[in-house]
Amino acid sequence: MPSFLNLNYVQTFQQLPTQLYSPMHPMSLSDPKLVIASPAAAALLDLNVDDLYNPEVLPVLSGKALHSDWQPIAMKYTGHQFGYYNPDLGDGRGLLLTEVENSRGQIWDLHLKGAGLTPYSRQGDGRAVLRSSIREFLCSEYLAAINVPTTRALSVVDSTTPVYRETVETGAMLIRVARTHIRFGHLEYCSFTDQHDLLKSLCDYTLDRHYPDIEKQCATLNLDSPYTAFFKLTVARTAKLIAQWQSIGFAHGVMNTDNMSILGETFDFGPFAFLDDYNPHYICNHSDHQRRYAFNKQPDIAYWNLSVLAQALLPLIPREDLVRILGTYPDIFKSEFHKLMKTKLGLVKNTPADEQLIKTTLDLLQSGKMDYSHFFRHISDLHNPATAQNLRNQCLDIQKFDQWKQIYLERLASESQSTEARILSMNMVNPKYILRNYLAQNAISAAQSGDYSELNRLFQVLQDPYSEQPEHESYAELPPNWGKELEISCSS
Repeated sequence: MPSFLNLNYVQTFQQLPTQLYSPMHPMSLSDPKLVIASPAAAALLDLNVDDLYNPEVLPVLSGKALHSDWQPIAMKYTGHQFGYYNPDLGDGRGLLLTEVENSRGQIWDLHLKGAGLTPYSRQGDGRAVLRSSIREFLCSEYLAAINVPTTRALSVVDSTTPVYRETVETGAMLIRVARTHIRFGHLEYCSFTDQHDLLKSLCDYTLDRHYPDIEKQCATLNLDSPYTAFFKLTVARTAKLIAQWQSIGFAHGVMNTDNMSILGETFDFGPFAFLDDYNPHYICNHSDHQRRYAFNKQPDIAYWNLSVLAQALLPLIPREDLVRILGTYPDIFKSEFHKLMKTKLGLVKNTPADEQLIKTTLDLLQSGKMDYSHFFRHISDLHNPATAQNLRNQCLDIQKFDQWKQIYLERLASESQSTEARILSMNMVNPKYILRNYLAQNAISAAQSGDYSELNRLFQVLQDPYSEQPEHESYAELPPNWGKELEISCSS
């Protein structure tokens, strides 16, 4: 097995025109210390995670040393932030260090977040802090564990370098592992600055790297142009991703177009949250005064973001094709969400009443102020009188709960699968352990005091979220009142 220092490093993005990036070296941290590393993310690179704890690797993880095969760059892109176009965006605190080709022929980006000033830092200092780095690490790897498309996190490094936010904090660095760092905003930059040749070059690069079979895809989708096929695939991937977010109760918090991956993966973790009591209007970002990125608005915002992407692709794709393909988004989202929610409810057969049952279930959760993930995890055992009574006691609308329970149990009775098989299948899609904000905050508070044990323990629990872990039962308990609906700052 290779070490981190002798992986097969390649540089493909640097083959594109230099308008898309600026060569940069990271600014190192003082007294770096490895906080945590992910075995699953390391395995993507053919690494054993223990190799990252090698003292020779720490200077590389903390920006102090560069591998001779690396050519780090800060990417240039633009984007719509809270609905308004911002031409001055780019990697303001992160660098694409290099890319790694693993033994399976897959190429993964290595991106150093918190790397210091770049030409795109604007008024920022180019730094990240420990709390935001820990949150991204935990969420990236948790989403992967529950099979949601996402970028990954390899490691977090802490330091004694002071960083000034609301208070003085310590600078940190996170290495993100991703199939790509190309965002909707990259294509906006090329198109909206009238660099149409650059737009074509970037799209050709994207197709070569991520859709090498695009000609076959064109035939399958009955499309003439690979660019049209690319847009159609991006629309479908994005719709399915947002359906997964809605089904698991994940609020992203900052769905700007520069935070939208062209591969339909969860990208850039700022003020995210997983729902506690079901509140479709929940805002997790305390900077979102317009409530633009409320949980229930995420499907429409993704649709809007795709319309911006369509506008950016006008130089390559006929308008009528863009409009037609964009119009497929609502049905793809609805179909995928319906399928996912049926699976969460343990339903296999299709009946005309299923859509109404899903709506009734969500209405119950909202009016009864019931915990979203806890509810779905436990209804697999609703036949158990004790479980049913516990859920009933948690509901503020007892009458509605009783009505829903009768309808739901009658629907389950129409299924042909055994109760044991249904419980097993439901418990494989409804996680017992959730990355709740208060759990993350407990781990962050300890880590800021130099104790990383709670962070590592929480991480291990979340890596096996569907299994019963009796020794960690406290992590599956309902959150305390102070820990519900925490609003998170974008400041990182």
